[in-house]
Amino acid sequence: MSNALKKIGLIVVGDEILSGRRTDKHLPKLVEHLSARGLQLSWAEYIGDDPKRIVETLQRTFATTDIVFSTGGIGATPDDHTRACVAKALHLDLALHPEAKELIGQRIIDMAEGDPVKADLSTPGNQHRFKMGEFPVGSHIIPNIYNKIPGFYIKEHYFMPGFPVMADPMMTWVLDTFYSHLFHKDDYVEKSFIVQGAIEATITPVMEHIEAKYPGIKVFSLPSLGDPSRGGIYASRHIELGVKGSADLVEKSLIELRNGVEALNSITHDIE
Repeated sequence: MSNALKKIGLIVVGDEILSGRRTDKHLPKLVEHLSARGLQLSWAEYIGDDPKRIVETLQRTFATTDIVFSTGGIGATPDDHTRACVAKALHLDLALHPEAKELIGQRIIDMAEGDPVKADLSTPGNQHRFKMGEFPVGSHIIPNIYNKIPGFYIKEHYFMPGFPVMADPMMTWVLDTFYSHLFHKDDYVEKSFIVQGAIEATITPVMEHIEAKYPGIKVFSLPSLGDPSRGGIYASRHIELGVKGSADLVEKSLIELRNGVEALNSITHDIE
């Protein structure tokens, strides 16, 4: 299935994101990884540590054919609900995954640094750590090169920790392991230029004309009040105006868009 039909989404779980205690770093990293492979992110959602809402969201996304990345909530503390919510959304039981059990055991022994008491896997504390390996039955693991505690995947949904240092390499592993056949299949590109001396209301008819004339092309407008620290054309109020879509149509439509804007006596500049 081509990426034009296969959408990619991101779910970020965690009260700390919604409260502002932490800033989400997963979305920009996933966008970066996708862009490097000629892919695009279609949607993203942020959810707090609310089991009911997590289940409802997953029921909806499991009903699609989307590729879904999910970060956060797969630990073993009381506010980690994602693993149980995945199981509930799919009407499955949770069970300790044998490979996850082995990896978590290795991590416990590594952290013990030779202390036999800390390395005793039967202690209540260590037994509790194995809960991080309880996944919905039928799941497979996502390797974690940072500390061996794996994530898991099922039905093209990929669940990983909320720590970017762990989730980042997991994202690349998922993409390179399962979706290399989608890389750079679409000739999707974006091109833009800077407009000075115009407001969006004035150039909107030109934008609408381009989209009507070139089906499949999207015109975008990013107004800015200016950033004196950048200097040059970016120092004062301006608009970044551009088009995105297939390469052949982008080239044609961009020229026509720029000509249309300049016909309104607006000054345009190439992106520096």
